[in-house]
Amino acid sequence: MAKRREKRERRSVVLELDAAGIDIGAEEIYVAVPPDRDEESTRRFSSFTGDLHALADWLGRCRIRSVAMESTGVYWIPLFQILEERGFKVYLVNAHYLKSVPGRKSDVSDCEWIQYLHSVGLLRASFRPPEAICALRTLWRHRGSLLEMAAEHILHMQKALNQMNLQLHHVLSDITGTSGQAILDAILSGQRDPVALAQLCHRRVQSPRDKVAQALVGDYRAEHLFALKQSLEGYRYYQTLIPELDQETARLMQALPSATDDPIPPRTKPTAYHRKSNDPQFDLRSELYRIAGVDLTDIPGVSAATAQVILTEVGTEVSRFRNASAFASWLGLCPEKRVSGGKVLSCKTRKVKHRAATALRMGANSLCRAKGYFGEFFRRMRAKLGTAQAITATAHKIARILYHVLSTKEPYTETVFHRCDEQARRRAEMRLRKQAAQLGFQLLPIAATAE
Repeated sequence: MAKRREKRERRSVVLELDAAGIDIGAEEIYVAVPPDRDEESTRRFSSFTGDLHALADWLGRCRIRSVAMESTGVYWIPLFQILEERGFKVYLVNAHYLKSVPGRKSDVSDCEWIQYLHSVGLLRASFRPPEAICALRTLWRHRGSLLEMAAEHILHMQKALNQMNLQLHHVLSDITGTSGQAILDAILSGQRDPVALAQLCHRRVQSPRDKVAQALVGDYRAEHLFALKQSLEGYRYYQTLIPELDQETARLMQALPSATDDPIPPRTKPTAYHRKSNDPQFDLRSELYRIAGVDLTDIPGVSAATAQVILTEVGTEVSRFRNASAFASWLGLCPEKRVSGGKVLSCKTRKVKHRAATALRMGANSLCRAKGYFGEFFRRMRAKLGTAQAITATAHKIARILYHVLSTKEPYTETVFHRCDEQARRRAEMRLRKQAAQLGFQLLPIAATAE
């Protein structure tokens, strides 16, 4: 096997002389180095921490400086961090891009194939933000998981109420609000009088109390009450974890370097800022402005939560992307044109599971009825391409603006869009005048014709 590798490497131009390839599994890790670095150029290591340090020591003895590994689940994270701390240049390679290059595929030879592709420069490293941003990203993703699990318990409570024919969700917009939880606690404590339960509603509840009382007449069953009790306790348990997580998130964000010391400027959006129930307990917008140096929430479709997702998934430095087009392509928000034999095979966007792209799509979808340039752009694209394509096109435009704002640190303004619209209007007017002149007509403004 080593002789075949030597013959193959003689025929190719080696760009990375000190390159190694790693195939990562849940229990076993295979590492391959150039054949001239060790008598046993391919070794097997266990996934225990001690073996990972032994792997790093062996790579150091083999004079390896660059390492390529496949992004397999989350198994690559411990080894990636150890190798990065040791000073190795680690290439985290997308498994899809690696498998697109044909070659041998087995547990033993896969690491040799990765090492060969890396040595001849056929592998590209995936984007990974700095370590401080990665730590913040871990907490923010965990917060999203906690919110999802809390939402599961809300669904369980709703199911128990429906099975008892308690139509509480028809009279209250949120069964987990102040009024909803007060009524649920009273039901679980044994109260069955619908009038007394209706009086527990907060004064700001707009539903008539007699209608609330009618909705609370149901078939109370012991098994459904037990499920309601456990679901409410589970929901409240996750609600106690989220504030603790917010405190840790705020601590990590305060440790990030400041891009500006100026106070946050007033909002330029026409709508006022309203804090949502799932937003963090601290002033997230001010922290984002301090870290990014510019207010990202001024961009239409970008809320504080969306800006936080962009910060945790990308960071504040977008210099890794050569331009806005590359940034949008990395997010999977631009068409991937495939041409063969002069024929366009496909212009669809790549199927990318990216949290930042999902957040931008949700922000773009919220602009369907917005006023201003983005609202008009979304509705124009929806009439032309459809809803799904309009969401992607609007998210693509928001991503390009985010790249420009983060790279230049200039506040968002719509003047450039107004200039583009004015130029388009002038071009349309010149085109109409030219066509009218060709047909023997002359166009006059409405004011001139009225006179």
